[in-house]
Amino acid sequence: MIPGGGQPNMQQLLQQAQKMQQDLAAAQEELARTEVEGQAGGGLVKATVTGSGELRALVIDPKAVDPQDTETLADLVVAAVQAAGENAQALQQQKLGPLAQGLGGGSGIPGLPF
Repeated sequence: MIPGGGQPNMQQLLQQAQKMQQDLAAAQEELARTEVEGQAGGGLVKATVTGSGELRALVIDPKAVDPQDTETLADLVVAAVQAAGENAQALQQQKLGPLAQGLGGGSGIPGLPF
């Protein structure tokens, strides 16, 4: 209900919704292009993911490779990828959070991770 008893301007609401949709699409495209990094073992293993969470690169320092202890290397890889994923989620929150607020809060909006 509009203050003063007037009816909402449907054309204006539709334009606002379309602009929000365009802004959301632009933010999602930017996330897909932006890369963030996570690391483990003091930088021995580095993972690079896009802001949308796609793994793009994995760099393993030769010092992290011990043929007798592949379990530690695997743990470092998992930790680096998880750290990169957390950084990607933080970037998503930063880029998409304000748009979700404009759509009415963010919770329960399909396709948004928060």
